[in-house]
Amino acid sequence: MKVLVLVILSVLSFSVPCTTSDPILTADFLHCLTNHSHYSTSPISEAIYTYQNTSFQPALLAYIRNRRYSTPTTPKPLAIVAAKHESHVQSTVICAQQHGFQIRIRSGGHDFEGLSYVSSGTPFVMLDMSNLRSIDINVTDESAWVESGATLGELYFNIGNKSNVHGFPAGVCPTVGIGGHLSGGGYGPLMRKYGLTVDNVVDAKLVNANGTMLDRKSMGEDLFWAIRGGGASFGVVMSWKIKLVPVPTRVTVFNVLRTLEQGAIDTVHRWQYVAPKLPKEIFIRAMLQVKQNSTSGKLAMQVSFICHYLGDSEKLLSLMNQSFPELGLQQSDCFEMSWVESTVFWGNHPIRTPATVLLDRPMGPPDFFKGKSDYVKEPIPKHGKNRYWT
Repeated sequence: MKVLVLVILSVLSFSVPCTTSDPILTADFLHCLTNHSHYSTSPISEAIYTYQNTSFQPALLAYIRNRRYSTPTTPKPLAIVAAKHESHVQSTVICAQQHGFQIRIRSGGHDFEGLSYVSSGTPFVMLDMSNLRSIDINVTDESAWVESGATLGELYFNIGNKSNVHGFPAGVCPTVGIGGHLSGGGYGPLMRKYGLTVDNVVDAKLVNANGTMLDRKSMGEDLFWAIRGGGASFGVVMSWKIKLVPVPTRVTVFNVLRTLEQGAIDTVHRWQYVAPKLPKEIFIRAMLQVKQNSTSGKLAMQVSFICHYLGDSEKLLSLMNQSFPELGLQQSDCFEMSWVESTVFWGNHPIRTPATVLLDRPMGPPDFFKGKSDYVKEPIPKHGKNRYWT
């Protein structure tokens, strides 16, 4: 069954049973953390932020992507543990379990509903994974270990630094955290060729609810299956071993805009039937947008057809003109580049932007918004599209 993906979000959250808290219980929790973490190089006390700490608010806001969840009335964690070592994660899980606190786990903060840093009506602790971001690429066996606090952009950049014939099938937004993306499934431009992100995970290091560190062998295949797409309901994944996939030295991208006057409704309608039948090396995304007309000032709908092709532009142009002539693709619309450069393009940066932009980590919530995911199992009829275009 073919499914058209409209919007993709990923969420990372993990909870343990919770009870009512008080200042004494909170102090006991902090004492518990110290007792259970004995990593002398980076003591856990240096990773804890509470209301009494002037860095608490900046640490909380740093990776919030939606200002709806940074208001004065938004529930705040009792403490933030910005883990710098696996023992900090284990201690947080053990002590939260003992004190009945919920845990919220944040890597990139792209859960648009705030589930990795908000918990309504119950005392909770936030485990911030952003310091745990090491990436080890092994081109020889075509694999990599990546910690959950790294971002997709950091992973892409490191792969591109090591090889021009390897890539990884994951999302288009470079600031998404690895932890949330992989635990949520992972959609991206290479998925028609190589499947979801989690289809390319071969091992993981997980801290379970007892604070025990497990790998694929010790956790068993059932749990390993569950953590790949089942969210973080089963523990805190410290790191993931992924398999790299082969890509050509040059790939081709395009972003073609069509307005209502240019037949956008008919083109979208046709896209629904064409896109699933194209060669698996081609991924085309149709993005609906509302733009203001520069002449009349009125708002109008338009659609961007954004493509990624594992091959050269000449071959892509031939395939598109044969299978999707309604789009009217021209050679001038197509840009050839390396795979890592294509991840910059998908990050909505101008062509020829240096790949180092993938390392950027924007701080602070940018705006108020509401995001929603949905899927359709059958093409939307043309009369249905007319309703949301007008």
